[in-house]
Amino acid sequence: MHWGAEALWQQLEPLLPGLSVEVVAHADSTNTQLLQRYRGSHGGRAEEVAVPGRRTTDSQPCLLVAEHQSAGRGRMGRSWQSASGASLTFSLALLLVPQDWAGLSLAIGVALAEALEPATASPSGAPQFTLKWPNDLWYDDRKLGGVLIETIAVGSHRVAVIGVGLNVLPMEVPALTHGYACLQESDAGAEAPATLHRVALPLVRALREFEREGFAAFHARFAQRDALRGRPVRSGTIEGIALGVTSEGGLQVQTDTGVHAITSNEVSVRLSSWGPTTQSGLTC
Repeated sequence: MHWGAEALWQQLEPLLPGLSVEVVAHADSTNTQLLQRYRGSHGGRAEEVAVPGRRTTDSQPCLLVAEHQSAGRGRMGRSWQSASGASLTFSLALLLVPQDWAGLSLAIGVALAEALEPATASPSGAPQFTLKWPNDLWYDDRKLGGVLIETIAVGSHRVAVIGVGLNVLPMEVPALTHGYACLQESDAGAEAPATLHRVALPLVRALREFEREGFAAFHARFAQRDALRGRPVRSGTIEGIALGVTSEGGLQVQTDTGVHAITSNEVSVRLSSWGPTTQSGLTC
């Protein structure tokens, strides 16, 4: 596949000085690889760091794309299935200094969904791509992709490693309670490299916006794509009707005992009618 890495670098580098754009045929997990890189740059033993690509021990921003991942990771330790050509899996590592980290995964989901939304509106006017709190992207109530955010201390700051996984073409996967969706259903010509070019710049711009303004800049935009609002949900022992998210990005659930706000650090939310989830969270 031709990824156009240089053209992508020219787009992103003004917002991410020192950026490296790297594409590898295979990785266990792009998030894992970048976390290892940063650990190696700041006190880890060199023999513990085995990172593909040009730069193995620096701390500059990096966009690492893997055509195939053998050990893609999701939220709460779940796995993520991918296949070369049928999936887009990448991680972006950068120093991020927001005033408040709350709602970051929701802001990233908004940026991805808006970037992928077709220019022609659906007959109903509703967005085609919706967001399942806290980190999944849906199409037609089926899982299209998601986000995994991990951070690591670098001096007095933190580097965010943001993993993104999107289903691009049909692929055989184990039965998923949330169903499987791919971009080809919305865009017949969808390809992984073109999808990366479509989402990368909006993602970086959203991260800079989040640094300046926090989740407040994304709250209303998330509400427009909230896949759970008004629907029965369950999170551990909490069961009720989803009411949308708070200004800090917590999920509000109306129960028999009142409104409960669930944070992204708690168990994943499941639609009550689906029963136990076989795979959720995401990718990299």
